[in-house]
Amino acid sequence: MGLQDDLDRFREVGEQRRKDLADFIQYGDLSGSDRDEVRIPIKIVDLPSFEYDQRDQGGVGKGEGEVGDPVGPPQPQPGDGDEDGDPGEESGTHEYYEMDPEEFAEELDERLGLDLEPKGKKVIEEKEGPFTDLTRSGPDSTLDFERMFKEGLKRKLAMDFDEEFVREVLKIDGWGPQQVFEWARGENIPVSKPWIEEAYSEIPGDERGAWESFEELDATVEREPVQRKIRREGLKHVPLRREDERYRHPEIIEEKEKNVVVVNIRDVSGSMRQNKRELVERTFTPLDWYLQGKYDNAEFVYIAHDAEAWEVDREEFFGIRSGGGTKISSAYELAEALLEEYPWHEWNRYVFAAGDSENSSNDTESGVIPLMESIPANLHAYVETQPSGNAVNATHAKELESHFDEDDNVAVAYVSGQDDVVDAIEEILSTESDS
Repeated sequence: MGLQDDLDRFREVGEQRRKDLADFIQYGDLSGSDRDEVRIPIKIVDLPSFEYDQRDQGGVGKGEGEVGDPVGPPQPQPGDGDEDGDPGEESGTHEYYEMDPEEFAEELDERLGLDLEPKGKKVIEEKEGPFTDLTRSGPDSTLDFERMFKEGLKRKLAMDFDEEFVREVLKIDGWGPQQVFEWARGENIPVSKPWIEEAYSEIPGDERGAWESFEELDATVEREPVQRKIRREGLKHVPLRREDERYRHPEIIEEKEKNVVVVNIRDVSGSMRQNKRELVERTFTPLDWYLQGKYDNAEFVYIAHDAEAWEVDREEFFGIRSGGGTKISSAYELAEALLEEYPWHEWNRYVFAAGDSENSSNDTESGVIPLMESIPANLHAYVETQPSGNAVNATHAKELESHFDEDDNVAVAYVSGQDDVVDAIEEILSTESDS
């Protein structure tokens, strides 16, 4: 088996793991896992190995008895059953692979093609980074001399000029210091009028008027660019100024902890029967594992509601049932109050709600929608669980979908059976990754 075969086998196993993961989410027993460990049944075939045939215990030598003796009934083997013929009491061996939430999140990202990268919010440490920041003051050891030299060199190039050529211009017949100064300004030559006047005074009288016109001078005498002059003469002086001084300081890097609080809201009214409750658990449990795996610190809040809302623990959340009516806004009012313990500037927030989309009259429009808009969150999501199709008064999800149609932090998913669960999870998480 070569390297390519190994690679193909690796890919095959990876694809099988992701298929196992999807099947597990949709149809598996989620109760066998806990918050810190996910146990997924394995369907991968074991590699072949050699074993002795239990039916052939005698080997090639002669066994007991003589040739022609009748063969007796097969002897019982270990594990064939108890002596009294009752079924064995030991359980069979089931194969699982176990993954922590981080691994679960990685596998689900692969399965769904997601790229959610959580952002840290709460600053837990500040430390010095590379010396990239510059200030106008500081100790001499941090002076950025290279930058200061570059500033001086740029000034040198901007201020220097071909002095000999300007002296020749002063020899043009009829030109005096004023006309030469005006010409220099038009040519962007950084020369002062006092310098021109002093240079003019040094020209002997018999050399003044040596050129009949500027055109004659320009055609006869070649100007020397500053860069060529520097290459020829070298740099004898670079004008450095105090305003060019910059001192290097270390960049302050903030290390942030990736904190998340997940609020799970569930309708427990009389219409939420067993099959609907199971679909809520099958959708919300993988979301909890996923977000716990993505963040450094994850907190979970569980809210149950009928016409009123109350906080519950995780075990109660998926099993509780009441016989009351439904007012979904009561759950969001409680969520808003509980989230005060998790400031938005320090915590990432997810608010997930699920139910059969039945709500009291006008509560979605007048209560739920304004509360969703007022609660800052990375993502708001609602999951409708209606195994038998939409009831006549099951309009909550459609109203949310219509109102938040263009919002990139609100997801609405529909789960009518186990086959819809993975698609619903993808709908929710892809909305967050897009935002």
